[in-house]
Amino acid sequence: MAIPDFQSFFRPLLEIAADGREHSMKEARELIAKNMALANDDLKELLPSGTQTKFDNRIAWAKSYLVQAKALEAPRRAIFCITERGRELLKEGHTRIDVKLLNRYPEFVEFHSIKTSSIAGEEHPDAGQLETPEEILQKAYQSIRCDLAAEILEKIKANTPQFFEQLVVDIMISLGYGGSRSDAGKSIGQSGDEGIDGIIKEDRLGLDVIYLQAKRWEGTVGRPEIHKFVGALHGKRAKKGVFITTGRFSADAVAYVESIDPKVVLIDGRTLSELMIDRGLGTSTTATYEIKRIDSDYFTEE
Repeated sequence: MAIPDFQSFFRPLLEIAADGREHSMKEARELIAKNMALANDDLKELLPSGTQTKFDNRIAWAKSYLVQAKALEAPRRAIFCITERGRELLKEGHTRIDVKLLNRYPEFVEFHSIKTSSIAGEEHPDAGQLETPEEILQKAYQSIRCDLAAEILEKIKANTPQFFEQLVVDIMISLGYGGSRSDAGKSIGQSGDEGIDGIIKEDRLGLDVIYLQAKRWEGTVGRPEIHKFVGALHGKRAKKGVFITTGRFSADAVAYVESIDPKVVLIDGRTLSELMIDRGLGTSTTATYEIKRIDSDYFTEE
């Protein structure tokens, strides 16, 4: 089964702590995964950021919500135990404990009203929420990034071939290749060899070179085009090549470069846009949000 929403972990955490002892989050994760018969593949599923598993994140947020509701206490980092309020909540026999139920506690309402605005006379906006606040934030970020990448690609296609050549230079330099900007700029668009559009230094000393092919295509670049490029590389006894396009590569083309020597890297339009975002090319930052965690060392008295 897929990883349940984070509210589904409220009751299991209270049940684990019902014996009155302190329990670790590691112990809780292991017990809940076993009791819910969660598959290993599901347990390994990462958040969009790739920094934490969805399972670990949802368990952590479930504990956090219960602590805010004073149903659990967290005496030390990654440790929790039940409170009298938590025991009473369990005794009520609810099949499911969720945000709507926790809203009976003033402490939780105060915490929750900061996190999300209430609407008079209506249920809390996230009473049926399936994802943690962190997941929602990361998905919103990915959505904004996806829209930006699409917009960047359209801008690239609308510009001149000369702009595209300069963009290839900027991308390679931003990735640490090309030597000086002057050297890199002279490398693109100067080769007359069929299948090769440019040559760029792999490092500042020019100990090795990378051969480039840059095509502003609308459609799909298939294996024949890649094969032509690889043939040109063989003719130069080249070991490395990069094929950049505003279009996309066929599955056959991708499979082909995975099994050949020389090494060829394919950069399609979407990847090109993503690289521009990551390297700050043609983009600017409009807002920055920092997500902070407790520094437990600060609060530890010697």
